[in-house]
Amino acid sequence: MTHPPELSVVVPLFNEERAIASFLNELALQQAIDFEVILSDGGSSDGTLAELSRLVPSLPFPVKVVTGSKGRGAQLNRGAAEARSGMLLFLHADSAFGDPLSFRKGVDALEQAGRTSPLPVAGHFPLTFAFPGSPPLPYRFYGEKAALDRPGCTHGDQGFLIPLPLFRELGPFDPELPLMEDNVLAERIRRQGRWILLSTPIATSPRRFLAEGLLPRQTLNAILMDLAAVGRLDLIDSLRETYRSQDRTGRLDLSPLLENLRMRIAGLPPAERRDLWRKTGRYVRLNAWQIPFFLDVVMKKAAGGKGGIFLSLHDRLVGRLLDNGVADLAASWLVRLWFRLVLRRCRR
Repeated sequence: MTHPPELSVVVPLFNEERAIASFLNELALQQAIDFEVILSDGGSSDGTLAELSRLVPSLPFPVKVVTGSKGRGAQLNRGAAEARSGMLLFLHADSAFGDPLSFRKGVDALEQAGRTSPLPVAGHFPLTFAFPGSPPLPYRFYGEKAALDRPGCTHGDQGFLIPLPLFRELGPFDPELPLMEDNVLAERIRRQGRWILLSTPIATSPRRFLAEGLLPRQTLNAILMDLAAVGRLDLIDSLRETYRSQDRTGRLDLSPLLENLRMRIAGLPPAERRDLWRKTGRYVRLNAWQIPFFLDVVMKKAAGGKGGIFLSLHDRLVGRLLDNGVADLAASWLVRLWFRLVLRRCRR
């Protein structure tokens, strides 16, 4: 009987025929660690499975392919159920590592942190975007924000390195969520444990942003993050049917989603609707720190990587001044106005 691997890498797939060879060849560069790869396919209709049949026999690590219905949360859970290791690494199929010791260093760092921390520990990698040369400013902002230990900053494209006992205790991923299952689990771990930032960066493809358009994609992300935070992702159940798969993405048309969301909100009982907007206002006010942080990223670029004072100023002064119901109410009305303007623009 063979010994179990040190690490089980779990990857959800759906129509990744064009990317899977590059991804698996990238994993083959990892050294000094015994790992397995579990590919959880959600019913690919392209040549993904045929490509895997061709690639797997020549790979230097064991690969297991599991199949089932589409849905990233359910796919990740199916993959984790097949893991033979006590350490899980959840990755996206467009991830890449520049350091061939990324897995080794990550597992060692997490085990070391686990020995000294009174709380359960999970890890994620620093995030970069795979652009030739320096990424454009918005992507630098996303990458630097991913390194912060703040709510809403930890997502699946950073890679989740989670000990199996912790995943069993605080998981699994919610299979009922159409999206944001990674964020929901990340915040559950943050509330009951702690995240550590690992030392080696993970690069992710900007393909979805480039195909769909940066502004509509970020608008959708902002709405999803808010609904996840206030516990109302049920208001976008239609997204499960209307959202396109990665392999078919083009310019993102937000109008059907926003119109459906508008009607769902309008159909809520008045008290429930007021509560939704009140919680949304508080969520937006609590995330106002992203504006000074963006200014810090701009300043650091202009100053050659040095400094950044705006986030510190916000945390010490501005954030405390805004910590009240009046600011929440003002933020709520601003969000409602923003939503109407965005919807009106989409209709045009």
